Amino acid sequence: MIRVALSNDYEIALLGLAAMLAQHPDRVQIVDLTTETDMSHDPDLVLFDTFGRLPEEDAKLRQVIESNDAKVVVYSWDDYPEEAARRQGAAGYLSKSLSSADLVAGIVAIHEGRQPTAPTDDGDAELTWPGQVHGLSAREAEMLTFIVRGLRNEEIARRAYLSINTVKTYIRTAYRKIGVTNRAQAVAWGFRNGFGSTDETGV
Repeated sequence: MIRVALSNDYEIALLGLAAMLAQHPDRVQIVDLTTETDMSHDPDLVLFDTFGRLPEEDAKLRQVIESNDAKVVVYSWDDYPEEAARRQGAAGYLSKSLSSADLVAGIVAIHEGRQPTAPTDDGDAELTWPGQVHGLSAREAEMLTFIVRGLRNEEIARRAYLSINTVKTYIRTAYRKIGVTNRAQAVAWGFRNGFGSTDETGV
């Protein structure tokens, strides 16, 4: 049984991830769901969900790695590249495209010092994120978190390894879905709807 801690800035994202892992109680035990950097229950492995994070110089990821003896594994979409995670000291990387079974298999493999195998099917629907109930996709919601944190489009594009046009497209569709027309309105909407991060290290 592998003792797993889940780390992210947003509690709603942690709950979705916990629901996925809870389907496999014979292989993993969730011992922490936290927005903090220090795990309090001595896990074997920390799964660091990158929702709302940017891969360039992620101070919180480094703090989680430095504050815990457990292996820290980054759990992310492709726009937070594996090489960026490993450059900052992560012991492994697992994609959010994985099903719950493949995610757990990946956790077991990394814990045992092996490379995870390729996924066998698409990801589960249990993943949750801020703004999901308002129709925002995970990528649109992440763009909104960066706006709430005060980043300009150019900085988001540079630090997230996305083209400026891709960033603008995500933002336009997010604005349309939440019924705002400018950045100030988007920031105000974000704070009213759970996009205020617990992280004090920035992005």
